[in-house]
Amino acid sequence: MVTKIQLIDRVDKNKLMEFTENISKEVRLSGTEEEYRAFQYAEQQLKEFGFETSLYKRMAYISHPGETSLRVNGTPYQSITHAMAASTPEEGLHTDLVYVGDGSEGNWADVKGKAVVIDGLAIPGAVKAAEQAGAIAAVFISAEYRHEMIVSTVWGNPSINQVNDYPTIAVLSVNFDDGQKIKEMILNSGETACEIKAVVHKFWGEIPTLIAEYKADEPTDEFVLFSGHIDSWHHGAMDNGTANATMLEIARIIGEQKPTFRRSLRFAFWSGHSHGRYAGSTLYADENWEELHDNCVMHVNIDSVGAKESVVLSEGNAMAETKSVAAKAIKEIAGETYNSSRFGRAGDQSFWGPGVPSLLMGLSEQKPMNTPAMEAFSKLFGDGKGGGFGWWWHTTEDTLDKISPEFLQRDCKIYLSILWDLCTSRLLEVNQLNAIKEINSYLDQYHEAMPNHKGLAETKKRVEGLKELIRQVEDIVKTAENLTDCQAEEYNRWNIRVSKGLVRLNYVNEDEFNHDSALAQPPLPLLAVALKFKSVNSDMARFAIENTLTRNTNKFNFILRGLICSTEEYLGRIKEVKSKVSSI
Repeated sequence: MVTKIQLIDRVDKNKLMEFTENISKEVRLSGTEEEYRAFQYAEQQLKEFGFETSLYKRMAYISHPGETSLRVNGTPYQSITHAMAASTPEEGLHTDLVYVGDGSEGNWADVKGKAVVIDGLAIPGAVKAAEQAGAIAAVFISAEYRHEMIVSTVWGNPSINQVNDYPTIAVLSVNFDDGQKIKEMILNSGETACEIKAVVHKFWGEIPTLIAEYKADEPTDEFVLFSGHIDSWHHGAMDNGTANATMLEIARIIGEQKPTFRRSLRFAFWSGHSHGRYAGSTLYADENWEELHDNCVMHVNIDSVGAKESVVLSEGNAMAETKSVAAKAIKEIAGETYNSSRFGRAGDQSFWGPGVPSLLMGLSEQKPMNTPAMEAFSKLFGDGKGGGFGWWWHTTEDTLDKISPEFLQRDCKIYLSILWDLCTSRLLEVNQLNAIKEINSYLDQYHEAMPNHKGLAETKKRVEGLKELIRQVEDIVKTAENLTDCQAEEYNRWNIRVSKGLVRLNYVNEDEFNHDSALAQPPLPLLAVALKFKSVNSDMARFAIENTLTRNTNKFNFILRGLICSTEEYLGRIKEVKSKVSSI
């Protein structure tokens, strides 16, 4: 029988670099022929490894940035525009520039009808704030290089209620040095005129998805989803060529060695990540919602691994309930301690609605440094404790010379170790007690903000009750000897059911069949309105918050009630079994 160590020992850095070079030899904008050739290459490799594949296309709303022109007080500056931003009229925009710092609340006075200059990467929240304040354009001061971004808040393809949610203003970025010159002109002259032209292409087009699956040894519907995007900004050797290479290398090793898995492993390669706000993964979630809800035990995502100087392994994203799986693999392979960071609203994390636990987007990061790039990345990656994926991320400089074969091999081994554990463990490695503890910690903050709200008080009571029930389950099951296969399967199905509720409560604001916008979102988003209560002054605002919280706690508590009932029923059954065994 093939062992985990035997698989890990077969990770070949030369094969990883070969796959990376082939994937990243062309620019892969979503929906283009160049991107499709990369998908065909990946499919060809998977078939050679013995996998049955499904390569198909779906319609998606896609955006490719075009040409730009920026002049400030008559001086031209190099700039780029961004996916999903608005194009200017053909004659361009002629207006004044106003500097608003990093776009924090309170910096938007006197911007109506003008263009704003904002410190940092072009992110949807800042664009939306500028638009709401009446600005007609936004110019972001990026880092040493101009970083490509997508500025829409719409996650995947739009619903009928979202068709008007796309940006209506022009959005440009300049590099850090030029940005400082522009800021100096604004701050010193008082009047700074600009001319802005930007072309952004937006269209409905076909994008590919590639699926392959390694089936479990015994019949089961359970599977682990292992995914990464193929589309890229520029050649994208790191983002996301190395991730695709890692997926192919893991598929090669599994296809050749044919290990025995208890759960199937499903490989998914997406398009529309960079140019459609995760359109590919969102379409897959929408089209396979029930299967994901019923049978997907975890989503493991991979993005931008194996870069040179990527020595930080402690800050990759995880849910509280999935952290231990990555921590174990990182310790085994690299000897490092994994702290993890809570997921933000980013990446191909399109499966929270169906209640699928998530683990990782990126894995390895740069050391934090005092540079414009690192300062910008600290707001996007790893809670600011890591240094992001490298100064070349989302730029023309993301090329093969930025890859370390040794670090890529290390990262591949870590992912392979994680997937082995998830696919072979008898008991599902999702720690629901950690999930409920995390929920309880955030709930304490909301309850403190509104201690007299009856709905929140009931929420607190039910969370504590569920925590105790889960603790009892874990105490019995994890210490039980000689569990039968049926008993282990029953535990796993209970664990999956609990995930469907806790992931939804911890991470989802809208209903589970839609997708929250790509904006910063607080933990337990249904209840976070409680934090606004002390800062409002009017009766209308206070009563509106109380009413909103009452409705949201109704939803929250109803889901908790279902989890409590399921856990009580399951706990009753395993206590009965334990009692019978003890009496023999």
